[in-house]
Amino acid sequence: MADSTRQSTSPSPRTADQPGASGAESLVSSSSLETSIREAQEALRARPRVSLRRRLGGSFLLWLLGSLGLAVVSVGIVARIRTKVAFMETATSYSFEIQQARRFEKNYFLYGTGLADVQVHIDRAQAILDQAGDELAMVIGREDFELMARHLRRYRELLDQLAGLDSRADDSAAERLHAIEEELRTHGAEMVAVAENLVAKERQAVNSMLAVSQRIPVAFMAILVLLMLYLAAFVSKQILAPLKRMVGYSRRIARGDFTPITPRKKYHDEFSELAVAMNHMMLQLAQRQDLLVRAHKLKAVGTLTAGVAHELNNPLNNIILTASMLEEDFHDMSADECLELVRDLVSESERARKIVRNLLDFARESEGEMEALRIDQIVEDTLRLAGNQIKLAKVKVEGQVEENLPPVYGDRQQLEQVFLNLVLNALDAMPQGGRLRIHIGKSPDRESVAVRIEDTGVGIPKQRLQEIFDPFFTSKKSKGTGLGLSVSLGIVQRYGGDIHVESEVGKGSAFTVLLPVTKVPADIANPFERDNAGD
Repeated sequence: MADSTRQSTSPSPRTADQPGASGAESLVSSSSLETSIREAQEALRARPRVSLRRRLGGSFLLWLLGSLGLAVVSVGIVARIRTKVAFMETATSYSFEIQQARRFEKNYFLYGTGLADVQVHIDRAQAILDQAGDELAMVIGREDFELMARHLRRYRELLDQLAGLDSRADDSAAERLHAIEEELRTHGAEMVAVAENLVAKERQAVNSMLAVSQRIPVAFMAILVLLMLYLAAFVSKQILAPLKRMVGYSRRIARGDFTPITPRKKYHDEFSELAVAMNHMMLQLAQRQDLLVRAHKLKAVGTLTAGVAHELNNPLNNIILTASMLEEDFHDMSADECLELVRDLVSESERARKIVRNLLDFARESEGEMEALRIDQIVEDTLRLAGNQIKLAKVKVEGQVEENLPPVYGDRQQLEQVFLNLVLNALDAMPQGGRLRIHIGKSPDRESVAVRIEDTGVGIPKQRLQEIFDPFFTSKKSKGTGLGLSVSLGIVQRYGGDIHVESEVGKGSAFTVLLPVTKVPADIANPFERDNAGD
């Protein structure tokens, strides 16, 4: 049967990434916590604001401007290459016309034909020079351009003179022809050299621009890789790392450690706002947890009051009887007999006062003072406080305490409240009486003191084990508020401890309270003053 299977459960199992914070370092009074959180909030807000959104926007804006700049440079280079290619075509055409003119010039002097062809090509070269003169002057310089134009004009004049000598056949004409030939060759050679130099310069310029245009994509890729590395580092350092810290803070808060988040960076960003909100949440959680603890404490006081009233009845009856006897027989009694009755009155009064004092000590509000405590003494005081309920429930208590137990650090009243709640729950589980076994010793890992409270009551069904620590869960129907175990677990977890439960229907339940063995730090009185990683 499922209900007869023995189960063990823990409401908050520990994992490797949840370091056990000392309970002594995670529990202080509400006023101290409020002061510490207020100081942390002021420190978080006092830093200069540098928005994460603005930094991301600025980075992308720089990237956009850089990309636009590279695009503009690329477009400009392409446009210049296009212009250079067009100009190089013009220069090539000019050079071609000059070379053709020189070729027909040679034919003319060798065979006497082709002079008209020379003039045609020279006229074409002159037309090119007139059309692209300004561009040519910018490329080769104004002085070289004027020299090239003079050579071309002089070459054209010599061609005209040469054409005028064709009909003459005297010796002077022959000499003149030879002189014109020499001068034509000189000017023609100069024009060819200038044209070839012009084409070579333009070709070099185009090649240089092509090389630059080839480097632009490489530079763009390099900048893109650097930007990706920067963005990866930015996301890792400015987003993922703070998120990881926030996850750590959330886990710490879930363990009941309400140490406020303090500033870590020099500026204020969105994660600082989140830290402010988490600090406010911690304060609200601490205040509400304190309210729950107080509410459950009042319920426990109400439960104890019935037993205390019954327990006070005996000494009060004795006081009334003794006082009545003293009143009736006072004149017939000796001084020693009167003194004996007075001593009885004092003794019973002391007994009644002790009963009331125990209840008042438990009900009194504490300041959450941390101190070294003997856990066996806490359990003993709790059993004494619940002694009358134990008698009324007809429950027999059996105890076993190991020797040389280390102390634990915490608040006496809150620990008494935890054990009182577990004892009263055990009594409720044994309405017909039974046996309550309490064992106090070290946990198997020797890191905690374990208090095992085992009853022989009705037990808890398997399907309810995971719910018993939930707030407002109760199996007592009209009796109980369902806050006892939830409040007790909250108190223990604030000390870095835990509560485990084992149960078997019809045989009983066993609750084990684990409280860590902790060395007292030097600043235990105010744990919030220690160095704390913040945001």
